[in-house]
Amino acid sequence: MSDFADPPPKRSDFGVLWPITTRWSDNDAYGHVNNVTHYSWFDTAVNGWLMRATGADIRRLSAIGVVAETGCRYLSELSFPDEVEVGIGLRRLGNSSVTYGLAVFGNGSEQPASLGRFVHVYVDRETRITVPVPEEIRAALRQL
Repeated sequence: MSDFADPPPKRSDFGVLWPITTRWSDNDAYGHVNNVTHYSWFDTAVNGWLMRATGADIRRLSAIGVVAETGCRYLSELSFPDEVEVGIGLRRLGNSSVTYGLAVFGNGSEQPASLGRFVHVYVDRETRITVPVPEEIRAALRQL
């Protein structure tokens, strides 16, 4: 069973689209954005959006989200200087974890270039013991 919807979601399926600036160094020897860069975009989009949506520096909260699991399905190539947006969706909200469904869209395309799955588990910033998702994060997630 696949973690990714078939057919893939479209741009219009996402209420949040986070812009990403591609860089010259994102391209690999084959002339397209390297696969690991998509993971960086997922991380940047989720955490950047959380900071904007909560109005807080999430690194300073008493509980922080650490990445416990990721996945990516590549559908088409992107290359610098493409304009990229990451669609952010909520797949599951648990007691101490959040699962995001993500999609990378290039150059205004309705079809994604990649699909992502990203799981944050919340832990106490000092002890790293699992704790409930903070209320300010839960409130932001309601927007998704």
